[in-house]
Amino acid sequence: MYKNHKVIVIAPCYNEELKISEVVVRINGMHEHVVDEVLVVDDGSTDSSARVSKDKGASVIFMGRVAGVGAAIRAGFKYALEKKYDLIVVIAGNNKDEPNEIPDLLKPIVHEGYDFVQGSRYLKHNATLTTSQNMANMPWYRKVATRLHPFLFSLLSGKKVTESTNGFRAIRASVLKDDLIRLEQAWLDQYELEPYLYFKVVRLGYKTTEVPCTKVYPTKDFAKKHGYTKMKPFVSWWSILRPLILLRLGLKS
Repeated sequence: MYKNHKVIVIAPCYNEELKISEVVVRINGMHEHVVDEVLVVDDGSTDSSARVSKDKGASVIFMGRVAGVGAAIRAGFKYALEKKYDLIVVIAGNNKDEPNEIPDLLKPIVHEGYDFVQGSRYLKHNATLTTSQNMANMPWYRKVATRLHPFLFSLLSGKKVTESTNGFRAIRASVLKDDLIRLEQAWLDQYELEPYLYFKVVRLGYKTTEVPCTKVYPTKDFAKKHGYTKMKPFVSWWSILRPLILLRLGLKS
């Protein structure tokens, strides 16, 4: 329990056997006991991601097919609500996030009454690594996309933000019970769900904030062999952009 709140961390995962075990180990090895359960949602991996996650102590949901990251996160949310968790953290399954920063996401909810906390790589950070060092290996097109999206998010949502594409975030579980937040929609199965949820909580008047976080990209040699991300240029960009447009125009709910 964290300050009398039951906490679960959800890590969506697709073919990350080299990284997901490290994610689980790092969360379970946090110096401060914060997390009650680590849940890996395996999105139809063809490698050993599910097995290595279990071996390191995580609970695992296996989607049985490649359903999409949005569908995987939604399955994790459903599990968290069924298990009556109070606070939910979502973390990358590719080991780019810093588990020791999980308390930074939770503190504004527990101590200041926030409902949703977004981790931002673009806020001033007091960690050892500077922002430029954290993202030194970030591809140029990702740098453009991660700056453009929050600009458009701010413009369309009416709330100024510095980050809107980073999946490292925390939410009060009770927010997911709001009937106006319709995560079950099939069009949210891919990358749409994360910006959709953020946009909805802002527009519905929930109390949201950002906290600085670390985002570390792999070296070029590692990325050449294993990849930077599962996102694809243009196709995935439209996936994270269209919820903002469709919701703002009232074409989706």
